[in-house]
Amino acid sequence: MAFSIAAAGTGAGAGALASSSANCYSSTKLTYLSSLQFPMELRRFQIGNCGLKSNKGTSRLVPLVEAKKETFSSFEELLEKSEKPLLVDFYATWCGPCQFMVPILNEVGESMKDKIQVVKIDSEKYPALADKYKIQALPTFILFKDGEVCDRFEGALNAPTLMQRIESALEVKQ
Repeated sequence: MAFSIAAAGTGAGAGALASSSANCYSSTKLTYLSSLQFPMELRRFQIGNCGLKSNKGTSRLVPLVEAKKETFSSFEELLEKSEKPLLVDFYATWCGPCQFMVPILNEVGESMKDKIQVVKIDSEKYPALADKYKIQALPTFILFKDGEVCDRFEGALNAPTLMQRIESALEVKQ
């Protein structure tokens, strides 16, 4: 079985924001637990080649997340072959806070590209992997260093907080 991931912040083109589906308001337990609220203007938008278009009819350009798709035979192979620590984002396409984290992960991946590699894994496509790491809330971030779990946290964070958390976790393990 091939294992595909999208590493945020490198390579050419994939619009991860475009994967947001109409299921965003699903009646699952995780949706109700989320405390993230978006202004009404941001809740309804259309995604196209020209950026986002709000329900008011004004267009603005929004940078799409660049991702490089790589295929590995297993997650363990990904951990073994990684030369840098991995920040793994376990997400789902219907999860609002997960979609909120897309540009933040892109920024963190670009800012810290010399220190870490950011990897996104869809927890619904790889349920065995989500079970193995006991993913119970989305988004869940796990920082791996030398193939071992270095840190773990859940929920949406802003870029400076996320970078500080990664820096402090990597300092402790060195």
